[in-house]
Amino acid sequence: MSGPAAAHLKKIRMNLARSAEHPNGSPQHGYEFTAPLDSDGHIDAAAWKQEREHCRVRRFWGLEADDVGHLVHRPGGSWAFIYDIEGDEDDEAGYRFGGHAFNIGEYVSVKDEDGDMHTFQVVSVENA
Repeated sequence: MSGPAAAHLKKIRMNLARSAEHPNGSPQHGYEFTAPLDSDGHIDAAAWKQEREHCRVRRFWGLEADDVGHLVHRPGGSWAFIYDIEGDEDDEAGYRFGGHAFNIGEYVSVKDEDGDMHTFQVVSVENA
């Protein structure tokens, strides 16, 4: 990685927050992804354009095999995790990712490939 955007690439971990199925949340369900964040913790879309190949995601979900893919910026400005660049696997949409700050303790929602919305808590943000 090189250039100014590489200086603020962060590895973000989000664990499943409390839900009916997981009243205490779950560190075995969530996402780890790399994204360029600005000083307030928001995804920097301009830096993402320069570093998009480094903006990877790993979805871990209990006993299921991990899914590995990319963070993508879709037309219209929304963000999603895509696991199949060829396009035959559904992506997972970040709910208002553009407006969320990815700081420890913040809550973020993701709509999964089945259309179900899940809430996650940011549990770590570190240099990538």
